[in-house]
Amino acid sequence: MGLKKRLLREYERLEMVRGQIKQIEAERADLVKTSESADVVMVRQLVCLRGIGIGSAWLYVMEFFSWREFRNHRQVGALAGLTPTPYQSGDEARERGISKAGNRHVRSMAIQIAWAWLRYQPRSKLSRWYEQRFGAGSRRLRKIGIVALARKLLVDLWRFLGTGVIPEGAELKA
Repeated sequence: MGLKKRLLREYERLEMVRGQIKQIEAERADLVKTSESADVVMVRQLVCLRGIGIGSAWLYVMEFFSWREFRNHRQVGALAGLTPTPYQSGDEARERGISKAGNRHVRSMAIQIAWAWLRYQPRSKLSRWYEQRFGAGSRRLRKIGIVALARKLLVDLWRFLGTGVIPEGAELKA
């Protein structure tokens, strides 16, 4: 009897949260359609690329691109925490992975968008680069490659927002 009541309460809570999420998504979609603020214009610009949705574009712009002026591509990669961390001591030199010093939400989204980019933008220059370099490799190698692709894609999207130049080979939504 007590278990059934607890499950019903949890289900009601889940439905309430789902309703709140739908409400927020609807508000965000309306804002993207109607607002002319610089942030929302950047979101609209990203959403026009295949493989990037409103949620990921919103996160990129609001947590990364809109509040910071980047001077170069190195700053973009570093703020996302997607830069390599080499180790050199005497004759020994090796890679220790990525720095993970930046925004973890943006880093996570960058990797998700990189996987989507491979799926929805297969003819882009970045997708072809990934396939040539990592496509035939092991699962581990492909995971390492997707981080490199995420960094390159993030830099290309930064350039796209700043200059309006579409990443080479990328397709726009219909």
